[in-house]
Amino acid sequence: MVSSSDLQAKAKDAFIDDHFELAVDLYSQAIALSPNTAELFADRAQANIKLRNFNEAVADANMAIELDPSMAKAYLRKGMACIELEEYQPAKTALQTGASLAPEDSRFINLIKECNERIAEEAGELLKQLVDEAPSYVTSGSDSSGQSSATPSDAPGAISLSNGGTPMSSTKLKYKHEYYQKPEEIVVTIFAKRVPEKNIVVDFGEQILSVTIHLPGEDAYHFQPRLFGKIIPSKCRYEVMSTKVEIRLAKALTL
Repeated sequence: MVSSSDLQAKAKDAFIDDHFELAVDLYSQAIALSPNTAELFADRAQANIKLRNFNEAVADANMAIELDPSMAKAYLRKGMACIELEEYQPAKTALQTGASLAPEDSRFINLIKECNERIAEEAGELLKQLVDEAPSYVTSGSDSSGQSSATPSDAPGAISLSNGGTPMSSTKLKYKHEYYQKPEEIVVTIFAKRVPEKNIVVDFGEQILSVTIHLPGEDAYHFQPRLFGKIIPSKCRYEVMSTKVEIRLAKALTL
């Protein structure tokens, strides 16, 4: 009867010869005989990566990690597969753990750097949309027919929006805003001093942030950027302070 170690040796030979499907099959046979051997799952993950079976590779790497949390190469394989799936945050987490177990392996450092770049790109796209696509405007009150009207951002007397600029109306300074990104969230700050919380309405949607500030006797201020990147409304939150409104948008990155 063929042993698990014999099948593992044949699988390694098949992998070296670029017979990746055969390698996966042989590793699967070995796993059936030795289901608690972490190395078999880690090595099958490597073969699955070669076959571009990235979901299967992540599953194998996770099983290897569960069986042996100290196996650095299991974290490496998980990180590599997650990068291919564009799941950069979990890839980074796995690679950081692997790097702590094998600090001499430069592959971890290089892949973590790639994850950081990809995460920054994703956050940058969301931030760019927040800057470039935000239709910020003031409500003009009621017209002669009693209907409320809104002044678009490119019309006279409207609030303009530019990168780092200050939204203004034709008559007075409105609220300056700024934003910065973290790996898991976007933090938006609107500098509205001494505005009661009851006069501020903040709504979150899957790709929507809507802020309305309405003080008695003043035109309402609306900030409604359209976000290309998705957020998680249930995890978003805001806080009204004496000098500002701080809004935290939880990014819906695939984990």
